[in-house]
Amino acid sequence: MTRHAPYGLMILIAAQLLCAVFFLGDVVADGLEAGWPHFMDWHFGVEALAALALIAGVGFEIRTLMALLRREAHLKEQLGLAAGAFHEIVTQRFADWGLTPSEQDVALFTLKGLAIPEIATLRGSAEGTVKAHLGGIYRKAGVNSRGAFLALFIEDLMTQPADPVPHHPTPVSPTGT
Repeated sequence: MTRHAPYGLMILIAAQLLCAVFFLGDVVADGLEAGWPHFMDWHFGVEALAALALIAGVGFEIRTLMALLRREAHLKEQLGLAAGAFHEIVTQRFADWGLTPSEQDVALFTLKGLAIPEIATLRGSAEGTVKAHLGGIYRKAGVNSRGAFLALFIEDLMTQPADPVPHHPTPVSPTGT
């Protein structure tokens, strides 16, 4: 089970299962005790149906819980792949633009949505220094605002292939043939 597994729900399902086994055992014991003619009594039938419905409900809950846990694991895996792809995009862009280590720090904080005063505090520098770094980052990236800077990365993520295996296009000759 995952670290965040719904233990409370699993305990409730286990309690329901124990109750279902108890009620089913009680119905079977009542049926054996009453004998065949009384076996078809309406009260006995209702108890038997209720016990079977409880068992069916527990089975459904277990299947649903397992499906949800599998889905959660799949989504976590997909999120990990997306985070890795985003990291690769960021690293490549920073290298392409030739950002200094300080500019890379400021750019990462900007991508995380931090405001200039927050970035300055975290870096232990003046707000003017952060603004100067942002100006250099925007110039090197060919944009003029925070929104345009963020849009570069969003666009890259949206145009990445769904297949995590890198595709190598066939080289085109300089003449286009």
